[in-house]
Amino acid sequence: MGLIAAVLAYLSLTIAIGFIAARRVGGAHDFMVAGRSLPLYMNFACVFATWFGAETVLSVSATFAGQGLRAIPGDPFGFSICLVLVALFFARAFYRMDLLTIGDFYRKRYGRPIEVLTSVVISASYLGWAAAQLTALGLVISVLGKGIGYQALTINHGIVIGFTIVAFYTVMGGMWSVALTDMIQTFVIIIGLIVVSIYMAGAAGGVSVVIESARESGRLQIFPDWGRSAEWWIYAGGFLTAALGSIPQQDVFQRVTSAKDERTAMTGTLLGGLFYCLFAFVPMFIAYAAVVIDPNHLEQFNSEDLREVQRTLPTAVMQSTPFWVQTVFLGALVSAILSTASGTLLAPSSLIVENVIRPFRPELDDKRMLRWLRMVLLMFGGLALHQALTSNDTMYEMIQQAYSVPLVGALVPLAVGLYWKRATNAGAMASIVSGVVTWLACEHWLTDFVVPSQLIGLAASLFAMVIVSLMDSSYQPDATSRTTTHQ
Repeated sequence: MGLIAAVLAYLSLTIAIGFIAARRVGGAHDFMVAGRSLPLYMNFACVFATWFGAETVLSVSATFAGQGLRAIPGDPFGFSICLVLVALFFARAFYRMDLLTIGDFYRKRYGRPIEVLTSVVISASYLGWAAAQLTALGLVISVLGKGIGYQALTINHGIVIGFTIVAFYTVMGGMWSVALTDMIQTFVIIIGLIVVSIYMAGAAGGVSVVIESARESGRLQIFPDWGRSAEWWIYAGGFLTAALGSIPQQDVFQRVTSAKDERTAMTGTLLGGLFYCLFAFVPMFIAYAAVVIDPNHLEQFNSEDLREVQRTLPTAVMQSTPFWVQTVFLGALVSAILSTASGTLLAPSSLIVENVIRPFRPELDDKRMLRWLRMVLLMFGGLALHQALTSNDTMYEMIQQAYSVPLVGALVPLAVGLYWKRATNAGAMASIVSGVVTWLACEHWLTDFVVPSQLIGLAASLFAMVIVSLMDSSYQPDATSRTTTHQ
């Protein structure tokens, strides 16, 4: 009961911050990008806390404990590379354009039809990510319930409770809620997981014992064995989906454009990505230390419900540590989940309202926009809630599937449109349609093909963009160059 009280107190604090943040929201601009005023420390915290989510703490750590680094090419390696690429090649250009959403880029570069289409594609990709965070909250709440003897509290019950909390404080303060809570949550995540890792290392016999055991079992092997082409293609698909598919995303763009200036936008994203890559190994260490202490934890991989695999870390901590360690761990875990969950609800809601609804409702003023943002956030959250309740996938699998959508349908028009002035509206449309259709066709008919379907879709998207743009007779060099931001 003391543990329950501690977690409830922390959740109450988060909700209180939502009320405080709501006082700073005067309109849609504040709700979406916090008035473009975040200093470096807040910008860094937003980047790190948003990406360091439930899948990193629970799903990735459990997968590492069971299968090793070869099974997790996307997180943290791919996602870290994504943030570095955004910082080096996209942050300055995004910030200079003075946009509210990433969908605004597609409108300025290609026009309204491409804006609406890409915004729908990118928004759809957030369903899996948001569902993963809600699944994690449900997992934590159910673990707590079972810890006090309330066996009837299932993961699905916990998902509904968790959704209610996250949706409430995000609706209240928007990006200001995200920024203020991320600062606190980043601190709790870092301190909490370091404390738990020190305790678990001591219980396992020392840091060197855990690392040596992981090395001997093959867990530290990063790449698949040579000669196994099928494994290499799977590895490449997971890595590139995370590294490239997460670039054309509103949550990344939102953190870049929320910074107080261009330099802060680039530096905060770069530091957040590098620190994320390093710190992601902490929950992996904790999870494998738990296996060293009690190898029976690996039995959860035999469960028919794949979500149960993700209980490895919280179950180990709850069973093997004293009350104060459990409290610190759950504080860090809940912080990681909440910080990411709020971002995954806010980002697509901003895109849908600004770039899908507003083009058909130009009369909307700032106050009405704010009401629409809050309504759409709740509706999108309801869809994510449904997916979380009905999916049997792990959080890591949900994330990988989610990022396949922008990889095949939004990356090429963004990257090529930013750096190749010859790209045309027709080329962008062909790129989106070809990428998505090819990917879906491969998913349906080429399920046994060695090359991942999302990579085939990406190749089709790039090919269509180049060929159609070069053949497009409507190309106007002067008009196109004016819309190319980096010139």
